[in-house]
Amino acid sequence: MKAMFYDLLPLSLLDDPGHLAATVFTSGCRFRCPFCHNALLQRVRPPKMPPETALRLLAERRGRLESVAVTGGEPTLWKDLPDFLAAVKALGYRVKLDTAGDRPDALADLLARGLVDFVAMDVKDAPERYGRYAPDPRAPERVRTAAAVLRESGVPYEIRITVTPKLHEDEAILRAVRWIGPVPRLVLQAYRPAPGVMAPEIAGTEPTPPDRLRRLRARILAEAPAAATAVELRGG
Repeated sequence: MKAMFYDLLPLSLLDDPGHLAATVFTSGCRFRCPFCHNALLQRVRPPKMPPETALRLLAERRGRLESVAVTGGEPTLWKDLPDFLAAVKALGYRVKLDTAGDRPDALADLLARGLVDFVAMDVKDAPERYGRYAPDPRAPERVRTAAAVLRESGVPYEIRITVTPKLHEDEAILRAVRWIGPVPRLVLQAYRPAPGVMAPEIAGTEPTPPDRLRRLRARILAEAPAAATAVELRGG
């Protein structure tokens, strides 16, 4: 499957925390996560604008924006992503990349070429439970390889786990943390049902209770202290 450029959000205060960012969306993803909040972009869609137009808009906003956050879909499936990011970097922007770790070789290439300044990688669950989200049984191996690529790259990164009320079990999340670590920062994200979520009837029709995230953070710090240098709660 080929991912492709889809659209540009000209301003975001959330997609690269601490930075005024524009957000680039790609379409196409090999995962089918029930809690995905961009379910429309799981399949390749015709672009709302060509990437050349997005680059022109970014050039016009130099000095007002600091960062370009690239999300999806799964951006690393887009074969033209390196060229696009090189053009973004040439404009003087910081680049933040969202990925599920599905293409560790592509990720390693981007990092080695200095095209990414920060990576947020989403881990879906414990490895034995990845079949709920990805039909390819090799997906967990690719994700763990991507985590190793990040550790060895020297590029700042975080690992994110979205905790849903119905799909995720606390014991499985602890296993996921031990499996993917050690990491410099682990982010436990609250799930929020909203328009665009793939399957709220499976993931949950209510948001993740903040108390659950706090209890889970305490368990990780107590039971898997070597897995993460810091554990952050987000969205709860």
